This record gives sequence, C-alpha cells and structure tokens, in this order.
Amino acid sequence: MNKELVINVTPSEISIALLEDKRLVELNKEKSDTKFSVGDIYYGKVKKIMPGLNAAFIDVGYERDAFLHYLDLGPQFLSLTKYLNFCLTNKQKIPNLSKFKLERDIDKDGTIVDVLKEGQYILVQIAKEPISQKGPRLSAEISIAGRNIVLMPFSEKVSISQKIESAEERNRLKKLLESIRPKNFGIIVRTVAESKKVADFDSELKELIRKFDAAFKHIKSIQPPKLVLGELNRTSAILRDILNASFNNIYVNDEDAYRDLKNYIKTIAPEKEKIVKHFNGKVPIFQQYGIDKQIKAHFGKTVAIKKGAYLVIEHTEALHVIDVNSGNRTQSDSNQEDNALDVNLAAVDEIARQLRLRDMGGIIVIDFIDMHVSEHKQKVYDKMKEAMELDRAKHHILSLSKFGLMQITRQRVRPEMHISITEKCPTCGGSGEIAPSILFIDDLENNLNFVIPKTKSTIYLHVHPYIAAFITKGFFSKRIKWIFKYKRKIVIKPVHSFSYLEYKFIDNQGQQILT
Repeated sequence: MNKELVINVTPSEISIALLEDKRLVELNKEKSDTKFSVGDIYYGKVKKIMPGLNAAFIDVGYERDAFLHYLDLGPQFLSLTKYLNFCLTNKQKIPNLSKFKLERDIDKDGTIVDVLKEGQYILVQIAKEPISQKGPRLSAEISIAGRNIVLMPFSEKVSISQKIESAEERNRLKKLLESIRPKNFGIIVRTVAESKKVADFDSELKELIRKFDAAFKHIKSIQPPKLVLGELNRTSAILRDILNASFNNIYVNDEDAYRDLKNYIKTIAPEKEKIVKHFNGKVPIFQQYGIDKQIKAHFGKTVAIKKGAYLVIEHTEALHVIDVNSGNRTQSDSNQEDNALDVNLAAVDEIARQLRLRDMGGIIVIDFIDMHVSEHKQKVYDKMKEAMELDRAKHHILSLSKFGLMQITRQRVRPEMHISITEKCPTCGGSGEIAPSILFIDDLENNLNFVIPKTKSTIYLHVHPYIAAFITKGFFSKRIKWIFKYKRKIVIKPVHSFSYLEYKFIDNQGQQILT
C-alpha cells in the first residue's frame, strides 16, 4: 500500500492529510494555539470530590474542570503521589525512581475519597481532549510515548502489542526489554518495534527516562495548574505513530516545518529522511494532490458509494447513525438479496474510511440494507472487521442484529472532525446553498453513464453557457473524451436561462431523458 502524508501549513492552523493509494483516509486539523492535547502531563489541583460518581474534578487550566474517575487513577497512584510529594518537599535533587520504594497498589474496588481530597496537588495526563461542553478526561496512570515503546513509570510490567502475532517475536521482545528495563519502569512495546534490535530500544528508553526526570526536576518551583510535559505536536505524533516501511512520501508546503520534520525523521528513522519533500508549487498543496476534492466529496451528510448507492451520516450528542441506501439504481427484484449484499459490502469499505476520516468516536449504529440470508450477514460482519484492522483507534464491532443494525464502539479521544462542504449559490446571491461545485462534472458524467443505455439516439446535453464552455474547452475536451468512452454522439447545448448547475439530457425527439 502506498502511504503519503500531505501537510498544509497556514498562519492559523496545520492540516494533515493521510493518503493510502491516493485515497484520503485521515484528516487532522491543528490550530496554532491548540492546548490540551492527548498525552500532555499537567500539574493540577483537586477542585471537587464527587463520591456519587466515584470521581473528582481537577483544575488543569481549562475553562471547565477536567474529569478524573477512580478507575483512571491507575494501580500505582499511591506511588506516584508519594514520589510527587517527595519531589515537592525534598531540597536535594530528585530521587532516582529505580531506587525509590514503591507503595502498594490501590484497591481496584475502592472509592475516590480514600485516596484524594479537595485542594490536593496531583499529576495527571490528558486522556481525552475537551469535547463539546465537556472538559478534558484525565488519567493518573502516567505514560510517556516513544516511537517503539511507551514508558510506564511506577510499573514493573513489560507488555507487547497484540498486533505482533508471532509468539517467537513476542518472546524475543519481552526478554530483550526485560534485560534493559530499569527497576520501577514498565514498558509497552509498540507494533512498529517488531524486528528491532536492542540498540534501538536502549537509546529510546534512555531518552524517555530523561523526559520523565525533566518533568519532575522543577516541579516544586511551579504553581498549578501548569503543563509539566507536553506531548509532541499533532504532526510529529502522527509521524511517530504511523511511519513505517510502507510510508513513501511526506509533502509539506512550509520551509520551517519542512526542516523540523526532516530533523525529526532523522531521530526516529534516519533511513527515511529522503521521503520528506518541500512543496513550493503555485497551486495550493491540497488542490495539487486532489485532497480538496476528496474533502468536498466525503464530508457531507450524504456520501456516494457506487452504482447510485450512498450513505447518510447523522450525528447526535449520544451517538452517530449511518444509513446505507441502495438509491434508484438497484438490480431486478428477483435478485434483491444479492443486490443488498453487494451494496452492503461496498458500504463497509466506505464506512470504515469515514470513521477514520471524521475521527468519529463513541457509539456508531449502522443501518444496513435488509438481508435474509445469515451467511450474507456474516460476510458483512467479517468484511467490517477486516476493513477496521487499519484503524489505530480502539474499537469493538458487534454482529448484525435481526433488524439489520450493526453497533460499533470506537475510542474517542478528541473532537470529531466537522467540515462544512456546502457553497454559497452565486445565482441567488447567497440566500441558499448548493452541493459542492467541484463535484459537478463527476456527477454529470455519472448521470450520463446512466442515460446512455436508455436511448440509441444522439444525446443533447443542455447546460449553463459557462458549464458548456468548460466541457467543450480544448482539443481533447471533456465532450470528446465522453464520445470516445461511450461511443455515442454527444452534443452540448448552452441554455442561458439555466442556473449554473442545472442540466438536462434530451434525445432526438426533444424528450427529456430522466435520470
């Protein structure tokens, strides 16, 4: 699979598009003043204890207090608190954690009032960014992520990514990390670490421990709420998480960002340095690589699949609903079951893509076209599991219910991506909205493809004069391409009374060919 990253840097934000075989599958937009990113470690203060929720609200500097549940404290919370208090009160240099005596694990069935009190200072990590009217979601189980490993202070475990399937490789990695792991530091081995050597882990482990020590070095001189250790910016975090041998190119349109990315690549994967390329073309970078058009096509309420089928995507506060529709181009009624399976299987790939593209999280309910054969339902379920394997977010998929509904839960750590794709209509002076014009010619050709079999006569396409000029422009125009493609005479007729995106297909008898 060909993977490319296209990065558009503007004064107000950075937009990052991930392409797989030229198809847009992920889009991230990061404001220049973004705060509270997942992974940031804050020195906060307990504002309010909520025994009924078994949780506490923590002041980390956000307009709304952040939420910390008892189950997110982590087993080693007492050890973290003891170490933090030691760093705050000890006048000497911070203690070496590998020589620090850890406390017992907290009771997994305990209550928040047993371990926290109002006014207490606490070290927490952002687990979910602020979403809607909610403040950040926190965890007190501190972790520091690297390229190959994740460092877990106050732990003794070495865990291997479940995506590394080889038992032999899992055992090799576990023994290797156990041999270099300092006491009181746990390690999670990431999928990308497969086949890596001890030197790769050793240097990264030392760097992550250095970051941990630096976070505590000056903690007694700061007043909460305060950021103690910031996660990488979104661009670098995406590179860290997804860069692998199949990654082919990274294009960026900003000189400073280009240098920063190149230096970052040198530190994590020197052999991939040449894939970073500076784009300085005259057209916008997203337009050059066809991303703007894909955004317009795939961020609306209605998303086309194939053969006239489409998805309708609705969002509520509680969940997301996706309705699969076969449209008006179904096959014959006698083949309805096979047609339903065909459309549903095609919908699966687009749904999996949409979940990643919009970063939809929480509960997703999908209403597939009704199927009566149990084997067909199983095929759709299996196809969805396969399509979701590329999704880095944690997710769980349930089989289709007897009503044809599939339920998916997907990890939500940041606000869902919302992009308005409608444009102001130039004909009505902005009082209404139309579908994105960038997709108009594609839509026109799709309908032409549909009307071709309906008549053997010459097809007359009536359109606005501006559209007619565009279709007939050049020696090898759109019209000529269509004539060769469909082997049919096609005549373009400009109609001044038409609105910009109005059109009709007419046959030899002057009758409209309905689409």
